Amino acid sequence: MKWLVSLIGAALVMIALRDLFHTLWHPTRRGGLSRHVMTALWKLSQQFPLRRGAAGLAGPLAMVMVVAMWAGTVTLGWALIYWPHLPDAFSFAAGLKPAEHGGLVDALYISLVTVTTLGLGDIAPAEPWLRIVTPAEALVGFVLLTATVSWVLEIYPALTRRRALALRLSQLQRNDPSLPELDSAAGAAILDGLAVEVARVCVDFLQYAESYYFHDGEDHTSLATRVRYAVEVAARGGNARHAEVRLAAALLTTALADLADILDERFLHTGGTMQDIYRAYAEDHGRSQM
Repeated sequence: MKWLVSLIGAALVMIALRDLFHTLWHPTRRGGLSRHVMTALWKLSQQFPLRRGAAGLAGPLAMVMVVAMWAGTVTLGWALIYWPHLPDAFSFAAGLKPAEHGGLVDALYISLVTVTTLGLGDIAPAEPWLRIVTPAEALVGFVLLTATVSWVLEIYPALTRRRALALRLSQLQRNDPSLPELDSAAGAAILDGLAVEVARVCVDFLQYAESYYFHDGEDHTSLATRVRYAVEVAARGGNARHAEVRLAAALLTTALADLADILDERFLHTGGTMQDIYRAYAEDHGRSQM
């Protein structure tokens, strides 16, 4: 029975580490539990009367909840590993009575002290195998801290690229170039540049799927609002006389189609056309009025 409880604890640790790996380091970021947590919180934020304000908190709050879930699962898992072997497999500092420190709370205390690398030393492992397992928990705690910092540093550049594309589209829309203005070398460069930026956003949604759950804020930096104008500009460029402009427009159209496919497959699940997907994207981010 003792080893069964320890095995359950080890399973919890492996589940948390697997989820962390697939969220942060797997090429397509297909996390399991973390993805469900972020999706559920995003959907919950849509139910609030002040939808935009709630949606603005959904992404950051979801990241905090996911990190707390990882830390809590790792801590509980290791506590279950220790618990069946308390107090016999541990040594206690002078003044502590081993018979009074054999409960789950004591196991959680040991796990928390270890995972945070505090190393207070009042309760220490005595069995050889525990003297190997306990430092391993401290190593996992350090990895968890490093991974959390890396996750934050990865997400915000992806958000910056997305908002920069939206702002670029907003600027273009406010000037609204006609077909004769687009039908030039400058027009080809503009369309080609947009295609490159859309491709980067495609990669961001694949690599950092959790960035979808961050609200873009103001309309000028909301890709959910502005992406449909990119479709319009690409269609306009497709009617140009110059081959370079038509090619750039075709590349932009392809990039926008790829982006729509990613949004629909991973987040929206409409099964509709590109226009339907982008309309659903705008509605999901509270921009259906635009």
